[in-house]
Amino acid sequence: MKFKRSGTQTLLSSVFPSLALAGLVAVSLTACTNPSTPAGEEGYVFEKPRVFGEGGYQGTMIGPANYGMSLWRNQVINIDMRPNTYTEAFKILANDDLNISFDFHAVISIESGSVRAVVEQYGGEDWYPRFVRETFRTYVRDIVQQYDSGVLKTNREKIASEVTARLKAYLEPTPFKLANVVVGNINYPAIVANAVEKKLAAQQLLSEKETQKEIARKDAEIRVEEAKGIAQAQKIINATLTPNYLQHEAINAQLKMAESPNHTTVYIPVGNNGVPLVKGTN
Repeated sequence: MKFKRSGTQTLLSSVFPSLALAGLVAVSLTACTNPSTPAGEEGYVFEKPRVFGEGGYQGTMIGPANYGMSLWRNQVINIDMRPNTYTEAFKILANDDLNISFDFHAVISIESGSVRAVVEQYGGEDWYPRFVRETFRTYVRDIVQQYDSGVLKTNREKIASEVTARLKAYLEPTPFKLANVVVGNINYPAIVANAVEKKLAAQQLLSEKETQKEIARKDAEIRVEEAKGIAQAQKIINATLTPNYLQHEAINAQLKMAESPNHTTVYIPVGNNGVPLVKGTN
């Protein structure tokens, strides 16, 4: 016996394939991915596992680039390969047990074409904190603690060179390339900074005193030379003041006074020869 199909059954049988096809298309479109990588970075493309299949590594690309549309659930981990500066702050006891604060800056890049190794072996985007940071900090502490606090600033370049050499040797077999290490500001405790300021002020005052001392010494030399000149002149004068010379000068003075129109009486003691008396200089 044959059953006659109802109108509802006929409608469902015609609509269902269309709905199924639309659902399949929708699922396909929403499942499609197009991973991209910006300039300066390299991308590690991988597939997230589905209910079936293993997923995993799919390939790499150098940005800027797109991996392309895919029905697989491909995703990308982008790693910046350009040189970047990584800064670490320190507070370390120097060799003389003084606590010094300062920063170290390391410029590190990643070798091109090594993004797969970076992701699979060194932690991907977390490669610096996982693989470099603690080793870098250990090298800095080991080297800085060999110096007294007072000579850290004058040995800044030497310390940076020593840290650079050790960190380069550590990174040599890896994709990470160290460009250089720079020592940032070195900050001493407040008590030390105040002591340094006082010392500098004392040195400045001492320098001023030394300058004043030099000026006084030069002034004394000038006065000595002046006194020598006066003494020399006096010696010459005394040698020329003979009694005859003084009498000659006295007579000339007497003649000038006699010729003066002023009515002046001058009393001049005279000797036996009628000329003014002159006491000897001896």
